Amino acid sequence: MSQTVDRALSILPLLAQGPADLGQVAERLGVHKSTALRLLRTLHEHGLVYRQQDQRYRLGARLFALAQEAVENLDVREIAHSHLIELNEQCGHTVHLAVYEENEVLYIDKVESRYPVRMYSRIGKPVAITVAAVAKLLLADLTEPERRVIAERLDYPMYTSRSTPNAGAFLRELAVVREQGWATDLGGHEESINCVGAPIRGADGRVVAAMSVSAPNVVVTAEELLTLLPLVRRTADAISREYSGTTPVKKA
Repeated sequence: MSQTVDRALSILPLLAQGPADLGQVAERLGVHKSTALRLLRTLHEHGLVYRQQDQRYRLGARLFALAQEAVENLDVREIAHSHLIELNEQCGHTVHLAVYEENEVLYIDKVESRYPVRMYSRIGKPVAITVAAVAKLLLADLTEPERRVIAERLDYPMYTSRSTPNAGAFLRELAVVREQGWATDLGGHEESINCVGAPIRGADGRVVAAMSVSAPNVVVTAEELLTLLPLVRRTADAISREYSGTTPVKKA
């Protein structure tokens, strides 16, 4: 039974490359045509493959519907939460998770620092979009025209002397973030708070969320916080793999 399931599932990535006839499927699987036909008929009955008029097979509409439904039901916060807690336990600092929705970057999860100095950020609250590390990561993933439109529409409040002053500077910073794959906010929103973040990507490689570690400089200097970047990136990569389904979910 397991071999039959394995063979049937092996047909799907083959057809993802384009329509194939019975002979091509049988050859790829290394089985007789009668066996390949039986597998294709089963997949066809479930709507996972479709037989065209030229007798070649392609992926069926049901497969795309299932994939879309799965994507819509993915909850990045639920997937990420245990990873954020683990990161917080390792470093002790505040950990945030954010998404870009309706022209705002919003915090959707937060794990508090173990230190007595706390941040005033709240779940559901928009972030300072022109300076926050998570905002830079989410906007940097957009296309260049999209980034330009957004940058030109934004206001640029000077929260501190290190805040992003204008659209040109913001676009240059987004280009750097897009290239390097991580972002910082070193006193751009509050003089005493530093932050380093990394993106969380879906199966298509696009950024679906961003996470960060933040700490006041009375607890850790900016330079010391930056030493956590490899750990932050590994955590983001682990969430990305679990979110996109490229690694088994950890068992409790």
